[in-house]
Amino acid sequence: MKRLLATALLMAGFGLAAVPARAFAQSDEIQVYDGGLAPKGVFNLTLHNNLIAKGIKTQPFPGGVTADRSFNGVPEWAYGVTNWFEAGLYLPLYTHDKNLGFGFNGFKLRTLFAVPNADNRKFVYGSNFEFSFNAKRWDTTRFTSEIRPIIGWHLNPQWDVIINPIFDTAYDGVKNLEFVPSARVAYNTKNDWSLALETYSDFGQIRGFERAGEQGQQIFGVVDHTAKNGLEMEFGVGVGLNDASDKLTFKMILSRDLNKPKIRK
Repeated sequence: MKRLLATALLMAGFGLAAVPARAFAQSDEIQVYDGGLAPKGVFNLTLHNNLIAKGIKTQPFPGGVTADRSFNGVPEWAYGVTNWFEAGLYLPLYTHDKNLGFGFNGFKLRTLFAVPNADNRKFVYGSNFEFSFNAKRWDTTRFTSEIRPIIGWHLNPQWDVIINPIFDTAYDGVKNLEFVPSARVAYNTKNDWSLALETYSDFGQIRGFERAGEQGQQIFGVVDHTAKNGLEMEFGVGVGLNDASDKLTFKMILSRDLNKPKIRK
């Protein structure tokens, strides 16, 4: 199984890097991946929503969605294929902004590979690959992708440290890959609550990072809770650290399994 997982990660990673990063923009999904997977045979639905209460007021390109006072989101449909592979579909991506109103932004396919039973391991690893079809209002490039390695440590029952060194590509060459990492440090209580700090950055293309004042830099305070009925909830408030970042963003993520895994007798 470990060889299969490693082979899948290498093949997908080299495949994306060899083909021909998109310009950084607001996101339908604001989340740090921790390597958790839907159990084999289980469908999961996650609702991502965020409100940029005070954001960048100019369009990222002519006809593009404006971040300021925009509402963005997407349902994420996932299925546990094996104990180390989860397939996902983001559909539909949507946004309401002050200039264009409500509209659909496209859809994404996702393949997530991770070490099994990540929640019960001290060290976790994996990688996520997303393949996007973008509406003209959302991106200047019709097809883009994301390579999201996952590295994490469950230091003890209370503390988690997760790093996602993400690269975005518009299939226009390795030197144009965008480095947009995210990270999370969380403290877990004994009654299914967590308090966390998350960072989201856009350093620019790997051939030459942007100057500090022109990089996207946000930090979020986040609260997570798992209810007794299995509903997982995450609420966060993010602030931008410079003029190139949205100043105030609220996010909400709701997730729940839609069925139970079949028990083989």
